[in-house]
Amino acid sequence: MTHHQPSYKKPLLLLALLTIMAIFINISLGSVSIPFKEVIAGLFTGTTNKTSWDYILFNYRIPKAITAIAAGGGLAISGLLMQTVFRNPLAGPFVLGLSSGASLGVALLILGAGAFGGIFGILLGNSWSLVIAAALGSFLVLLAVLAVTLKVKDTMAILIIGLMFGSVTAAVVGVLSYFSNAEQLQQYIFWSFGSLGDQSWTGIAILITCFIVGLVIALATSKSLNALLLGENYAKSMGLNIKKQTLFIILATSILAGSITAFAGPIAFVGLAVPHLTRQIIKTSNHLILIPAVTLMGAILLLVCDTIAQIPFSEYTLPINAVTSMVGAPVVIWLLVRKRKLLF
Repeated sequence: MTHHQPSYKKPLLLLALLTIMAIFINISLGSVSIPFKEVIAGLFTGTTNKTSWDYILFNYRIPKAITAIAAGGGLAISGLLMQTVFRNPLAGPFVLGLSSGASLGVALLILGAGAFGGIFGILLGNSWSLVIAAALGSFLVLLAVLAVTLKVKDTMAILIIGLMFGSVTAAVVGVLSYFSNAEQLQQYIFWSFGSLGDQSWTGIAILITCFIVGLVIALATSKSLNALLLGENYAKSMGLNIKKQTLFIILATSILAGSITAFAGPIAFVGLAVPHLTRQIIKTSNHLILIPAVTLMGAILLLVCDTIAQIPFSEYTLPINAVTSMVGAPVVIWLLVRKRKLLF
């Protein structure tokens, strides 16, 4: 009796089509109403019937949609990698403390201007200053995590140390907040809400490059991830160098989560929930299939959340973090209750 391998082409094609639909809907809706046919014309010909629509499409909505795709997909991949490595369904892309490192870098820049003044206040005036500060903070935490990974054999110890990094950075941010004024605190809080807009094409190019590099590394480690699902002892029996592969996986996660946090701020929920939601659609543990699937699902989720955050036909916008949590958390709770067990 022969067993046919299930084909995942149809669900992946469906996710790809849903991603394209989400992109068009996201670009079409906003505070200014642009007819759908004008959006299509703008995408394919590079111009619409109004100069103002051209400006909105090519300087705001399209860059924001591209950022949402890279951020949603990257965070989803990071979450999947961390859940597999630590065999923990509650692990997310920021368990290594990368988001905390980025937050500390931004806090030192914004709140440090109030606490210390001088050079911090001068640096804050640069348009790239927040991105650079967040990237440096994430990079320093990455170096610390990689150093720990080389010395510690137990992967759970790496998880705990990452959480400790988060606690230390939160304490430092708390001290800086105490010595800062209301305006600086407000600026830092707004950054912590996350934002997909106001990205330059140069920034988007850097973000896309980081996303592609992280995706390639993740796909290259897919066989190792499949082996790790069955336990470290099984992976070792297959001749897998666990420490080396863990380093590659942590590097991919750091590139993805670090770059996204630097450009878009700390976006919650997506990396934690998307892998679980994806497994409901595609019933497989093969990471060569799961990685493209979670990439598309993450992009869809963040595009939909951003569309909701824009409050179409209204001048108001909501923080993207608030929307991702409000939309996604109830879905995961429902899935957990329905399955009566953790989706892992």
